[in-house]
Amino acid sequence: MLRTCPSCAAVNRIPAAHLHEAGRCGRCKTALPPTTKPIEVHDARMFDDLVANAKVPILIDFWAAWCGPCKMVAPEVDRAAAELVGRAIVLKVDTERLPELAARYKVQSIPNFVVIRDRAVANQQPGAMRVRDLVQLVQGARAA
Repeated sequence: MLRTCPSCAAVNRIPAAHLHEAGRCGRCKTALPPTTKPIEVHDARMFDDLVANAKVPILIDFWAAWCGPCKMVAPEVDRAAAELVGRAIVLKVDTERLPELAARYKVQSIPNFVVIRDRAVANQQPGAMRVRDLVQLVQGARAA
C-alpha cells in the first residue's frame, strides 16, 4: 500500500503487515498515522496480500455502485474505519470489478460484510449495518 506524507508529499510504501500501525515518512521522518478510511481493493493479488499479512482483523465491505443499500451504508463503513483505526483494517471490494472475490466468500447479496481474522472468516453478515454493528462484528472476531 502507498501512503503519501502530509508534510513533504513523498510516497511511502507500507507493507500489509503494518497498515494498522503509525509509521514515519522515509524522506522527512514525519509521523504517518494509519489510514482512517476504507481501502479500495483493486485486484485479487492486493487482496490476498492483505489477508495473508494483516496482523489485525480485516472488515471487508462487499458492495457495488448500482446498489442503493450499499450507497446508504458507505458513510457507516467510513465511520467504522475511523473508529477501528489501529485495531482493524477496513477494505471495500466492488463485486462488479472483482466477482471472483465475492464468489470466494459466497457473497450472494450486497452489502455483505466479512471479517477475516488469522486468514480465516471469523464473521459474515449480509445487509446494511450501522457503525456500532460493524464495530461489534469486528470486536466479536477479535474476542474469538
